[in-house]
Amino acid sequence: MRVDFQWSDPLALDVRFGYLDERVGAPRQHQPQVVLNGPNESVLRVLRHELGTCETFLFSVAFVTPRAIALLKQELVEFAGTGTIVTSDYLGFNSPSAFSELLNLRNLGIDVRIHTADAFHPKGYIFGHPGHVTALVGSSNLTENALVTNHEWNLRVTAARGSDLSNQLLLLEQRQRSESARLTREWIARYESEYAPPPPRRRPEPHAPIESRQPRPAIEPNQMQREALGTIQAVRTSGERRALVISATGTGKTMLSALDVRAAAPKRLLFLVHREQIIDRTIQEYQRVIDAPAGHFGKLTGSAKQWSAQFLFATVQTMSRPDVLTRFDPDAFDYVIVDEAHRAASPTYRLVLEYLRPAFLLGMTATPERTDSHNVFELFDFNVPYEIRLNRALEEDMLTPFHYYGIADVTLADGRTLTDKDDLTVMISPERVTHLIHSLEVYGQASIPPRGLIFCSRKDEAHALSRALNQRTLRGVPLRTMALTGDDPVSTREGAVARLERGELDYLLTVDVFNEGVDIPTINQIIMLRQTQSSIVFVQQLGRGLRKAVSKDYVVVLDFIGNYTNNFLIPIALFGDESLNKESLKQHLIAAEEAGVLPGLASIRFDRISQQRVLQSIASAKLDSLTNLKKAVETLRNRLGALPRLMDFLRFDSVDPVLLATRLGSYPALLERLFRISCGLTGQEMKFLELVSCEVFTAKRPHEFIALRALLRTGGLTLDQLTQAFADEGLAPSRAQAMSAISSLTLEEHSEVDQKRFWRPMAGYDSSGLITLDRGALASYRSSTAFRSCIDDLIETGSAIADRRYAGGTPFVAGWQYSRKEVTRLLCWPRKWTSTLYGYRVDRRSGQCAIFVTLHKSEDVSASTAYEDSLLDTSTMLWYTRSRRTLASDEVKAIVANDVALHVFVKKDDAEGTDFYYLGRAEARDAEQTTMMGQSAPLDVVRMHLHFAEPIQSALFDYFHPMLTE
Repeated sequence: MRVDFQWSDPLALDVRFGYLDERVGAPRQHQPQVVLNGPNESVLRVLRHELGTCETFLFSVAFVTPRAIALLKQELVEFAGTGTIVTSDYLGFNSPSAFSELLNLRNLGIDVRIHTADAFHPKGYIFGHPGHVTALVGSSNLTENALVTNHEWNLRVTAARGSDLSNQLLLLEQRQRSESARLTREWIARYESEYAPPPPRRRPEPHAPIESRQPRPAIEPNQMQREALGTIQAVRTSGERRALVISATGTGKTMLSALDVRAAAPKRLLFLVHREQIIDRTIQEYQRVIDAPAGHFGKLTGSAKQWSAQFLFATVQTMSRPDVLTRFDPDAFDYVIVDEAHRAASPTYRLVLEYLRPAFLLGMTATPERTDSHNVFELFDFNVPYEIRLNRALEEDMLTPFHYYGIADVTLADGRTLTDKDDLTVMISPERVTHLIHSLEVYGQASIPPRGLIFCSRKDEAHALSRALNQRTLRGVPLRTMALTGDDPVSTREGAVARLERGELDYLLTVDVFNEGVDIPTINQIIMLRQTQSSIVFVQQLGRGLRKAVSKDYVVVLDFIGNYTNNFLIPIALFGDESLNKESLKQHLIAAEEAGVLPGLASIRFDRISQQRVLQSIASAKLDSLTNLKKAVETLRNRLGALPRLMDFLRFDSVDPVLLATRLGSYPALLERLFRISCGLTGQEMKFLELVSCEVFTAKRPHEFIALRALLRTGGLTLDQLTQAFADEGLAPSRAQAMSAISSLTLEEHSEVDQKRFWRPMAGYDSSGLITLDRGALASYRSSTAFRSCIDDLIETGSAIADRRYAGGTPFVAGWQYSRKEVTRLLCWPRKWTSTLYGYRVDRRSGQCAIFVTLHKSEDVSASTAYEDSLLDTSTMLWYTRSRRTLASDEVKAIVANDVALHVFVKKDDAEGTDFYYLGRAEARDAEQTTMMGQSAPLDVVRMHLHFAEPIQSALFDYFHPMLTE
């Protein structure tokens, strides 16, 4: 078969499309394009794309920041061509640290140069490709804000090699190099000695009052703190006496509690901590907020006994001693605060909390979920007035942004990669130590001394690696590391932390000592040198580096990813995705690649090998196992104090309700299996629930829920009335949609297997054509509270899911996955067509055609179906019809003439399961009759371009593209 059926002169077509006529069919890869920063586009995305495909590049930019380099670091690491960056010291904008980061790029083979012009102010990026040159010019410097958030104007243009514009750009590159000199350490040293940073831009502050009775301005809550204080006060006002605040590490829980104490004005406060070492800092925070003499603040610890202090800060170890606790009347404190409240279920905490009777008890924690059977939420009466997790805290600029790099762990000399079962000699092999140091040099900040935590898998590994690292250098400087474990006394750990903060140590290696409760604001690197066993622990360890500190712009997170079975936990932790839905996890990975950054200008990048390891782990993991589902139900039950409804899982962004409702036929059936309880439903009611759960709840559109709600309300209605009900809800009044939605209840045109599975339909047509609900189902709904609650929960949750995920007036959402059965439903085709829906189907009656493509065929596929379909670019697919078809075949004529709407669904290979990604509507172009080799002779086939109405996401294209996946 010929496989060179590509665009004929694609650049010329794009030039015609971009400059002369937008109606020209073109691949839309090289047309002139205005590049802006916005929700679905950014300068960063364009630079990353070009760096991933070019052979040479030159950046000529006046201003550079270290964080911008960090955003492009993975592309620069993987770049194998010739790269040059030209900048200058114009206006003193570029900091010495920026030049140090640029100089560090020499290790990647990138030439960094300083231009000699007095007023060097260009903002241009040139990329050389085999047959063309692309330039991005405009207003964006190489700074994180210019690449992602600023209002910028840039123009991206492409010229063929040998063209006038190409020659102009080539001449410009030559001049840039000839008028500049290589950046050196000596140049940076001279620059730093004379450097005066530009004054920071400050927003005008509101005028202070003319008279002030306070010697210092009172600390006022920010917007987030005002929101939290209001909700905590609302809990108190309602008469509740306990509450739990959930706030990510580093977001200022202590300050928030101090502000609430000031607002509540208790006569006496007790602040409970689990470690004496944090008391002094906590008191200092409180003294900044509460206007009271220093003598009103006191400690109750092993070494200090200030019994009568109004604001008493105590360790739980001291407070729980009988001789100490009984010195206080149970009503002695009207406000008690428990720091790290997830520990409050332990015996020592419970002893104190069961003895005291404060007017209000407030718990604070970043991770309330426990791995044991204790329920922290119950201790605080299930009241959670305020919750801010990692992603929102980043979005609100409460934490230091992080740049996460998932990189493949070392490949050993014999070709092996690390697995879950390797012994110590492999974990500390010279190859692995060298790989670690190389990665620290490449990804770590070159401009500042490292202050890092390295999390290891075992104690002996931590000690052995520390010894090995102390024999090595990092950028020519001897490494200074120390291993710490739970076996070390507290004094040793505190001394090591102090040495790290003073710059006497570069890294602390540990297993789990620093998972929580340790505040080291100066940490600028988190190194994860172990497989992820728990998403909770992952977030705890990540949080160690996110607390803000002076002169700390960002944190580098290096995650060394081996062939670990638990790699699927990485996206669960990074994105806070607890849905147990494989599609959702892959969507988050794709969206992060597409957007380039997370809220707060944090970023997540994987090298190609580690990305594949994570995706393979997701594919092979049994996320929806009964064990995982039971744990998720128990977690939410602990929070609510009762078994959760399906809607609760959606409300709290927990497990995908569709998984819960379909795993064993229905949610009540799952609960009965998991907890050995009875949900109070009859066998008939369970069968009806199974039908609604598996046929209605999975609809991926609102129509079924509108239909079922109307039938439950009226008992019967006509198709015209149902069509009007759609219109009343703002949907297109389609009779075909009405018939399709009702068939989910009547089981008409379903397969024989489905009809047998569900015992009997839940609705049907009477002799007059009226749609009626099954009498037994309607009677149960009206008489059984349990059955009605389950049905209402399915309707409410399903409607919310359809509105949240699938709204938009089109049958499919680009980028989401669909099964063949779902496609037949959403195109209003008979459900029984599912079993024969392979390759594609043309339906002239509905004017629709569904095309299913598996890009990487299995080796055992027959020769007559081994089509070489491929994605050429984000706008075009090369596609083949079935074999033994010609341009004269009826189905082919309908496709070629675009007489039917073409819907394209693609999956990478059969290992992905039965669902396909929807790429969008397409138009057939350039159809050509040709042949393909069959078992023994050539077979007729038609190939063509499918041009998408909207380009597919670049990250989704990369996911499918062989360059990134082979």
